[in-house]
Amino acid sequence: MPSGKRLDLLHPGAADWADDDLALGLARTYRWGGHSAWPLPLSVAQHSISVMLLRRAATTTPLSALQELRELLHDAEEGLLGFDCISVLKPFMGDSFRQLTARLEQAVFERYGLPAWTADEHAAHKRADRLAAASEAVHVVGWSRQEVVHTLGITVAPLEIDPLVAAYGGAAWEPWAPALAAQRFMEQLARLARLV
Repeated sequence: MPSGKRLDLLHPGAADWADDDLALGLARTYRWGGHSAWPLPLSVAQHSISVMLLRRAATTTPLSALQELRELLHDAEEGLLGFDCISVLKPFMGDSFRQLTARLEQAVFERYGLPAWTADEHAAHKRADRLAAASEAVHVVGWSRQEVVHTLGITVAPLEIDPLVAAYGGAAWEPWAPALAAQRFMEQLARLARLV
């Protein structure tokens, strides 16, 4: 890892990376196979912040810092692996890949003291994650709304307003450069870690 720590992907430990390693890994790991209608692809770091903000906005009861942290870290294993497998390929990756990602996710949950998802919490998370995916497909990658429904099977309407603009400014739906994505992810991670 950039910090000098060593992560054994087959036997990950909760102390095997620094927070900066994770932030940089997520900022350099791209969604949608790296495809984008913009000059840069969308990072998992930027997506993770979006999902956290969408989940926060969708609830009538404020999320705890630990719940927000779990939302922020929901794809953390992808940053450690350096790979965001596109959904259509996941069924072909097999049990070994599922076990690998599950071990990485377990190490993340252990390191940051995250509670397991309840069924209701996971359902609410998946709604925010699917809303982010539908919106990214249309506004970042350039898919039509019909393709989102027929190819991805996501029936929720994509957002028109980018939730990140209110928090960070900038052009709506524009992917951030890796250094900026890492910095903003790290700021959110540090903020939430102080509160839990």
